[in-house]
Amino acid sequence: MLSKTTKSIFNKILLWATGLFYIVAGCNHFIHPQTYLSLIPPYFPAHVFLNILSGAVEIISGFFLLYVRTRKFAAVLIILLLIAFLPAHVYMIQKDGCISAALCVPAWVAWLRLPLQFVLMVVAWKAFVWNKG
Repeated sequence: MLSKTTKSIFNKILLWATGLFYIVAGCNHFIHPQTYLSLIPPYFPAHVFLNILSGAVEIISGFFLLYVRTRKFAAVLIILLLIAFLPAHVYMIQKDGCISAALCVPAWVAWLRLPLQFVLMVVAWKAFVWNKG
């Protein structure tokens, strides 16, 4: 069993790592937009707008996660964002991991990405529950 101090340190590290993960992922929408545009299923309209919106929301939620006052809002925003991303992950599975020549992963990686979304939702929920400094 971990001590209270060890748990607190672990929670802070996980919280900061999660926040930085979303900030970097959001920035990547603007640095490498083509990768994200190809992940958006063709039945969604306005791919460029959706990419910009999701990148901005990831950046904002990553920063908001780092502050106690905005942490609960950020956690809910992240969970909603991850739910919104589910069709992209299903689309990648439907394409057997190969969206384009530039974005092709083994089918098992495409399948792994889907449950990973739920793991990330649990981490966001933990940030909601741990809403302490």
